Amino acid sequence: MAQAAYLDPGSVFGNPLPKKWNLRLRRSLLGDVAIVVFLLAQILDGIFTYVGVSTYGLAVEANPLIAGLMASFGHGTALVGAKSVAGALGVCLHLREIHAAVALLAGFYLAVAIVPWVAILLM
Repeated sequence: MAQAAYLDPGSVFGNPLPKKWNLRLRRSLLGDVAIVVFLLAQILDGIFTYVGVSTYGLAVEANPLIAGLMASFGHGTALVGAKSVAGALGVCLHLREIHAAVALLAGFYLAVAIVPWVAILLM
């Protein structure tokens, strides 16, 4: 009888998943500062967007996805939902210790969301 040759499952599918998660997080000052700044930027962006759209109308919102959500579900509901999802995804990155991405996203939000809203609302 011929013997059947099979591939090693580890070489085809990779290593099996660990049996339990490694829940020990390493403390990182960069990570802690980045997640706080990111979440603060999300909160401020939500507040400024709500005030801006309430003051100037929906046309002032530059993000078409957020503008569509706001037109469909209302200003507050859409902003709370969108900012909650963004915050949760930022926390997921932080928990996976991808702190550089969280820091870059926080800087991005400060530069393209918070600063323009401050310029529009306070000038």
